[in-house]
Amino acid sequence: MKITRIEPFRHKLGEGPVWDVVEQALYGTDVLGRKFWRYDPVRGDYDAWTTGDTVSSIALCETGGALLALSSGLYMFDFSSGKQALISNAGAEKSELILNDGKVDRAGRFVYGNVHTSGRMGEAALYSIASDFNVNMLDNDFIVTNGPCWSPDGNIFYFSDSVRKNIYAYDYDMTSGAVAGRRIFVDTGKFAGIPDGATVDADGYLWTAICGGSEIVRFKPDGTVDLVIGLPTPAVSSVMFGGADLDRLFVTSINSEAAAAEIPLAANSWVKSDENSGALFVIDGLGIRGMPECRFKR
Repeated sequence: MKITRIEPFRHKLGEGPVWDVVEQALYGTDVLGRKFWRYDPVRGDYDAWTTGDTVSSIALCETGGALLALSSGLYMFDFSSGKQALISNAGAEKSELILNDGKVDRAGRFVYGNVHTSGRMGEAALYSIASDFNVNMLDNDFIVTNGPCWSPDGNIFYFSDSVRKNIYAYDYDMTSGAVAGRRIFVDTGKFAGIPDGATVDADGYLWTAICGGSEIVRFKPDGTVDLVIGLPTPAVSSVMFGGADLDRLFVTSINSEAAAAEIPLAANSWVKSDENSGALFVIDGLGIRGMPECRFKR
């Protein structure tokens, strides 16, 4: 196993990495930098687009363009013009609520959550938007939503409430997009940090970034710990398999001091930044493959 820091990445709050199998490129966001980016690991190209607002997650669309989860709502982004258009403010109706992590399910829906910036209990929720831009609330009673991902067959949906340090599992109906049977998959309270971004590999094991704990943890499908990998920076934020064979694990991170200055909810919990804070890493040699991510269907 080899951990490499990729240059020139230095983000305030790196998040939302998504590997696109069509372009063979990694997309992600710099939430507080108010931009999203694209990285081609073969050519070494790095491009970025500003959004004018905090941007937490991204999904590429089947017909071109991208779906962006900004603090103020969901927007369609046109790469050719650079213009973005609001399609829904569901989950961002109040000034204290901002959108957060999101991913596309196997049927092409974008599933996302939000955050109550003051940390008020139970104010955040989980949502789903379909190709017709119809939004459904799937569940609520959260504080900070994070890490949406699915089992390889799509029948189990995983989702974290970072402040409560719980990773939940649901039964997921791929036809309707409904969730049921919420239960605690893992209580991460024994780890130093909080569960943040996550992904599932081809064997059905869940990978979670432990933000503030300098670790990535691989959980078996029964919730027990399989593997713990230490990273050379404290605030790791999310993980995503990529590369031609989906066997490279990309890891985003946060500049903790910059984030604490702008996020009151986190001000007392961030650890001190170091020289690697905000960097992008890649882990090679794991001998494990991820699942291809889907594009938003529209």
